[in-house]
Amino acid sequence: MTDSNLSLGDIGFAGDDNVVPFEVAGLDVRGRAVQLGPMLDTILGRHDYPEPVARLLAELITLTVLLGTSLKFEGKLIAQTKGDGPIDFVVADFSTPGDMRAYARYDEARLEAAIAEGHTSPAQLLGSGILAFTIDQGAYMQRYQGIVEMTGGSLAEMAETYFRQSEQIPTLLRMAVGELFTPDADGKTRRRWRAGGMVVQFLPSAPERMRQNDLPGGDVPEGVSVPTRPDDDAWAEARALVETIEADELADPEVGSERLLYRLFNEHGVRVFPPTAVADRCSCSRDKLAEVLQNFSAEEIRDSTEDGRISVVCEFCSTAYDFDPAEFSNSR
Repeated sequence: MTDSNLSLGDIGFAGDDNVVPFEVAGLDVRGRAVQLGPMLDTILGRHDYPEPVARLLAELITLTVLLGTSLKFEGKLIAQTKGDGPIDFVVADFSTPGDMRAYARYDEARLEAAIAEGHTSPAQLLGSGILAFTIDQGAYMQRYQGIVEMTGGSLAEMAETYFRQSEQIPTLLRMAVGELFTPDADGKTRRRWRAGGMVVQFLPSAPERMRQNDLPGGDVPEGVSVPTRPDDDAWAEARALVETIEADELADPEVGSERLLYRLFNEHGVRVFPPTAVADRCSCSRDKLAEVLQNFSAEEIRDSTEDGRISVVCEFCSTAYDFDPAEFSNSR
């Protein structure tokens, strides 16, 4: 990281809502770390979700931010779950370089029943279904979508399964979501959502380092001779270090991403790069919605009209748009 206001020997800290890329060359691992504060609190507060829904959506937002900020092109990453549980649909939409929006859909009665029975783990709330990642590089490029069955006790485990099966990149994810209770100016307690996360990937430049039994490259076709490094435990050591992270460390505002990285990897030397800021910013607009309505048939326009107006509310940011049906009088 560089900052023109820093003196020699000083370290700049990214703070909340900034993704910090890092590299540990000695272990051949790279990754990103983040702590989310105001952005996350704004998104969750806008919809006033029940606590289990807010917590699950916060995890998906954290996951999407960690993965989306790795994109090297102008585009977007959409992560979504579709299942048969009380929370049947959760989506997080990240647009480069750092725009985030998200929302969740749930069955209120089924959710209340699940909470009453204590069935509030991600697996129980989501049920059986899929976790999908969609990469959109714009109108002139074909979308890429990777899908994995939702197996595992957490979103992190589900995403790790995706990387192991689809990307074949050894990947470790750690995420934590919590609530911070602080007094405001009037002495009242204010609740704020926070989250922290880290993704670590084993990306060696030497291919033989991937030819190990516990890595995707470990399965070598019969008759093919590939050099191995049985004494190479870089990825095992990296995993062991990351797995020591406590949940409260990930989201603690007093720790910060850089301090946490130093705690983990100082013996191997960890290098951090300039952070990427992320913000609550929806891509909806009146013009975009008008363009959609312009393609409606006359019958669809009539069906969408209530009390002489067409009202549309964005599911992501809850912004309400109001249209005069006469604007679309030329609809087919």
